[in-house]
Amino acid sequence: MSNSKTIRPLYGWICILISLSAQAQPPALSLKELLTHVINNAPSLIADSAAIRIRQAQEEATMGNRLPNLKFNFQIDAGTNNNMPGGYFSYGIVPGNSKVRVESNSNTVLSDLGIAAFDWELYNFGGFEAQQKAAHSDVQVEQSRFIQSKYQWQAYTIQYYLQLLRLHDLQAIQQLNIQRNQEIRRSIQALAKSGIIAGVDTSIAEAELSRSRLMYLELSNQFKQLQLQLSAISGIPPDHIVPDTTVVQQLIQYTNKMYLQEGDTLHHPVIDYYKSLYQNSLDKEELVQKSYYPKISLQGAVWGRGASVSPTDEFRPLYKGLGFERANYLVGVGVTYNLFDLKRKKLQLNTQKAVTGYAQQKLAEQQNLLALSISQADAELEVAQDRLAEIPHQLAAAQAAYRQKFSLYKNGLTNIVDLNATLNILYRAETDLTNANYTYCKSLFQKAVNENKVDALLNTLK
Repeated sequence: MSNSKTIRPLYGWICILISLSAQAQPPALSLKELLTHVINNAPSLIADSAAIRIRQAQEEATMGNRLPNLKFNFQIDAGTNNNMPGGYFSYGIVPGNSKVRVESNSNTVLSDLGIAAFDWELYNFGGFEAQQKAAHSDVQVEQSRFIQSKYQWQAYTIQYYLQLLRLHDLQAIQQLNIQRNQEIRRSIQALAKSGIIAGVDTSIAEAELSRSRLMYLELSNQFKQLQLQLSAISGIPPDHIVPDTTVVQQLIQYTNKMYLQEGDTLHHPVIDYYKSLYQNSLDKEELVQKSYYPKISLQGAVWGRGASVSPTDEFRPLYKGLGFERANYLVGVGVTYNLFDLKRKKLQLNTQKAVTGYAQQKLAEQQNLLALSISQADAELEVAQDRLAEIPHQLAAAQAAYRQKFSLYKNGLTNIVDLNATLNILYRAETDLTNANYTYCKSLFQKAVNENKVDALLNTLK
């Protein structure tokens, strides 16, 4: 009696734990929800978005090329003032010392100099605009690359999700196959005990059951590996990535609607990316041309000088060299043009034109590949539909054959080899149906990817 009282509360706790475990089972994850997580969390997409920000910063930096230059300089110098006439190239390191004396003089002179120099490139015949246009084109290339990468990750995620669905269904079929083998084993054990069949059939049934369990373990491993891959790019815990099994039927119902919609291959992400590369090269051609045009600049300078040598060439105390005694200014407009840049311009322009030609050929190549992919997807989808229409006949015949053969075996009218052969035919028919569903859904999405209709297809899913 006491044992009964002890078992009842324990049984109650077991029921509660089973109930909580069932409630804790994660709900099915929709394909659209998974795609949202992948687009927001995929490491490569995060890196690509950072590359866009770099290009945008570079574009902002080119806008500073229009700003003028205003430089201030002040210096105090001590040395001699003992120069000789004659010109020289300073190379930026020989100091100026303009006074020429008849006799050598080694007295120290203290002087100071303050300069404010202004330089503003007013006009360069479209050079600034070409720089900004090329920088903006670089931004568009990165943005197109990001959109293309996002579209590709979308296609990869859909493929992984459909593969996850396929493995989920194959696991269910394998579990059903295990149950059938267990049922066969129970029947064999009963028949062997009654002496109707030989005991060796029991060993054969055990071997088939063990093989079914091993296949189930392999499918479970593949399923978990896909969960881990999707978790790495989506940020969702692997155990929470459970496919929605209603997707297949929803996609089958969508086929006729899909054929009524026009594809948008003109603005396909892959085509847009190669278009942006081609346009970027054209913009850089223009930049090369404009960079060698003349430049018109406004220049101005104000400076003051002081020295311990007086205007009458008197060497005064050194402290007299502090402070400005003379001031000057200079304003002018200058034109800069290097005639020898014509050859450099031609060579650089030829190089950039070669890049443009390559980009144009790559664009044409991608357009041809996309057209070929669309034709192949149409053919594959048509075959997948025909396969779906034929599979039910195979499955119905295999199910009927298995039921009849199992009934004959239980009555001792056939052997275990024939029964297992019929069971394998049924198993193959069930897996063929799952694979046909997977192939059909894969073909449907491949057509949507090629025709840039993925969003339209996803919007039909719940």
